[in-house]
Parts: sequence; structure tokens; C-alpha cells
Amino acid sequence: MTGEDVDLLSVAHNLNNIQQKISQACQTGGRDPEDVTVIGVTKYASTERTIEAVEAGITNIGENRLEGLTEKYNAIEHEVNWHFIGNLQSRKARDVVGKVAAIHSLDRRSLAKEINKRADKPVDCFVQVNVSGESTKQGLPPEETSHFIEQLADYEKIRVVGLMTMAPHIKDEDLLRQYFRTLAELKVQIENEQWDHAPCHYLSMGMSNDYEIAIEEGATHIRIGTELVGPPENNESR
Repeated sequence: MTGEDVDLLSVAHNLNNIQQKISQACQTGGRDPEDVTVIGVTKYASTERTIEAVEAGITNIGENRLEGLTEKYNAIEHEVNWHFIGNLQSRKARDVVGKVAAIHSLDRRSLAKEINKRADKPVDCFVQVNVSGESTKQGLPPEETSHFIEQLADYEKIRVVGLMTMAPHIKDEDLLRQYFRTLAELKVQIENEQWDHAPCHYLSMGMSNDYEIAIEEGATHIRIGTELVGPPENNESR
């Protein structure tokens, strides 16, 4: 099915297909589908298309940009758990904290400091890890992640609930599994530290092109855009 075909279908239809794939991936991986949270990524979707996603049953919405988050947050009256999943500039943390259920892109102390400064209560954060080592991707190298998270104990309003990564857009399934497995193993290492500020139970990994593999390797939060709401070019014209 092409991106255009997806866009012509209702979000409810797309979501049903996604849920079937999640069930199959969980069966393969010996997991419970209830343990997988679908985050609908609406970066390129209109507010109307986002509302359609919410009405179809999506209760977690992810936005990459502050402008998109603010516009939809103010326009959508349905009860939604908002997730900020893009690169967050430290100076813009004040506009995100208080609106979102979780920030998926914590990767530096300056950002942690701003989140801590602006928050009234602990903020759930995923620490972003660059497992592939690509220069175009944000995130910490795996070998620096544990030490970084340990240092976050200095910020009482930061709660590290898990790790996040963006795998390369490639067709090499074995390599994708290697990247996802690296993050899963790192999560277990940090979880075993039993730090009060960093329970680190979750893995935010997997997007439209690779979420089934990510689920088989332990993903608890998958970020689905194109397969749910359609491709960028068609959504921008809505």
C-alpha cells in the first residue's frame, strides 16, 4: 500500500491495520499488545486529520515542532496525552512543559536544567540515544548515556521513564534489529541501577517503516505518522 493509498483511507481504517500488525509482532515476540503504546505523529497532519485520529481511538499524539504542538493543543478539546518527540531547544522548554505527558528528546544537561526550572512537578522524559552513530541524528552515544542519566539526579523535576532512538530509514532488517537491541540492552542496564529519578522502564522506538521489528525487540512506545494519517504532501494540502 502506498502513502497516497493510506491518505485516502480513514484514520480508523489505518489504525485497525496497524493494530493487527502490532498483534502479530507481539505474538512473534511473545509480548502483550496492551504493553505497546501507539503515538500518532501529526507533524504534517492538519488539525482536522489529527481530530480524526483522536476520534478513531488515538489517545497519544506526538508533535515534532513547538508550533504544531501549540496550534493543536489549543484547538483540540478532546482529552489527549501530548508527547514532544522532536529536537527541543532549551529556550523553548518553557512552552512545552505543562502541556505534554512526556518529552522524548532529552539529550543534554542544558535542556534538563530548563525543564527543571519551568516544571511544577516531575516531567516524564525519554533520553534520546543515537544508536546508529549518524551525524544527522540527535542523541547521546550509547556509551555516554548511563553517566548522563546518573547526573540527572541533580534535577528534581526530571523523571527518566525510558530511552528513545530513531533508527536509520533502511531495509536491512538485521541491522535494524541490532540498533533496537542495543537500546533495549542499554535500558535494562539503566533499569538495574534502580535510580529513584530514572526508573527507565520504557523504549520509544519504531516508526511507520520499522515498528513491527521494534516491537519484536521490545518497543513499548511506537511513533506512527505516515501509516496512520498519510504522507506529508497530502496532509499539507488538507
